[in-house]
Amino acid sequence: MGCHSRLVGCVGETLTMSIFERTQTSLILKCSCGSVEMKAFDAAITSAVCYCDTCQRGSRELAALPNASSVQDLDGGTAYVLYRADRVAYSKGGELLRSLKFDETATSRIYASCCNSAMVMEFDDARHWVCIYRARFQSDAPALEFRICTKFTLETAEIPNDVPGYAMYPLGLLVKLLEAKIAMIFSPRYASSEGLAKR
Repeated sequence: MGCHSRLVGCVGETLTMSIFERTQTSLILKCSCGSVEMKAFDAAITSAVCYCDTCQRGSRELAALPNASSVQDLDGGTAYVLYRADRVAYSKGGELLRSLKFDETATSRIYASCCNSAMVMEFDDARHWVCIYRARFQSDAPALEFRICTKFTLETAEIPNDVPGYAMYPLGLLVKLLEAKIAMIFSPRYASSEGLAKR
């Protein structure tokens, strides 16, 4: 099996990091065993927990992989940190990535086959952001801001009220994504990394 993430250039090859290393801040995110690493540069767009049917199903199937750790909360939500696609790349172990996809959906769950750790959720239409599983962060994860698609939860689910919850996609989230797209277009690095966001 080859590499399945659009954040990796090709089979067995991680992306050149030179276009990113000029940034001021970066985080190194690892799978559970440390064989796969990714770098996330500068600030995240936001952090959110999603309760949609697809995320619930994806998290259950990821957890069913051998020795995998769950990325789904007890209330059914899956926590993500959203980054611009041109600010995330694998720096180690790209050849170990595999994809979990449902035929009827437009998303893929990328996981590290070495330990079956969930890494990112990607959209097949190459949107300008990627959703990194919050489980990949340690104490440096950005603060949670939204709980979205709560209409898909079970009636018995107890959703925390620590941050605002929304039945679908709130305007605040959409504004953040639009601002990220505009900033990405005018970024000095965008011309060099444009192909990354569209792989």
